[in-house]
Amino acid sequence: MENAKAVSTPLATHFKLSVKQSPSNEDEKLDMERVPYASAVGSLMYEMVCTRPDIAHAVGTVNRFLSNPGREHWNAVKWILRYLHGTVDMKLCFRGDKPTLVGYSDSDMAGDVDSRKSTSGYLIKFAGGAVAWQSRLQKCVALSTIEVKFIAITEACKELLWLKKFLQELGFVQEKYLLFVDSQSAIHLGKNPTFHSRSKHIDVRYHLIRDALDAKLLELAKIHTDDNGADMMTKALPREKFEICYEIASLAVIST
Repeated sequence: MENAKAVSTPLATHFKLSVKQSPSNEDEKLDMERVPYASAVGSLMYEMVCTRPDIAHAVGTVNRFLSNPGREHWNAVKWILRYLHGTVDMKLCFRGDKPTLVGYSDSDMAGDVDSRKSTSGYLIKFAGGAVAWQSRLQKCVALSTIEVKFIAITEACKELLWLKKFLQELGFVQEKYLLFVDSQSAIHLGKNPTFHSRSKHIDVRYHLIRDALDAKLLELAKIHTDDNGADMMTKALPREKFEICYEIASLAVIST
């Protein structure tokens, strides 16, 4: 990969990874045994967890096929490596002004082609830079877009509240804590305690956000989808949109 051509995104939109692309006969399995798939994904996972929120969705996607990877899955891993090769000097940046904790939440409806499960993603910033992020396949098959959004918001809420408590113990207190989402319907559902046909099927554990809002522990704020940095946590994006997202996360290429 040393002389590989760099690419502009960690996962191209043409990748439609599925278990159907896994080896289906002994020859294909023997061929893949010579590929260091698990080792490569493990290294990518370490990089993603430590300093690279921009590859969270891509790494989470290829990680689903660890038990029986195929050639197309390996091509996706190599694509991520090519992206990292071209962004080796990319770093998380933080500002020295008044530190503020803020979160972004997003989701992708039925993005997994095999299970039709949706993807939740969040990005949380402090002092201008990303300090927590996640891209994860939801545990249940959601029946509506608003349910997908609500589940994603709840996961982001849990992380934001934990960081809020942690930072307050260190002496960092702010007037209000905002979680930005791009769905007005999900915000309304979080604030409205009335169950109706659109929300009565949503698991009770995902209504944590209502208690947090009632207790004024945080606030939900509407943001345009183009300004939602968590979008890169949920799906493969074209270059222009992806660059906006990693700039929101305060990732920048800084040569040393």
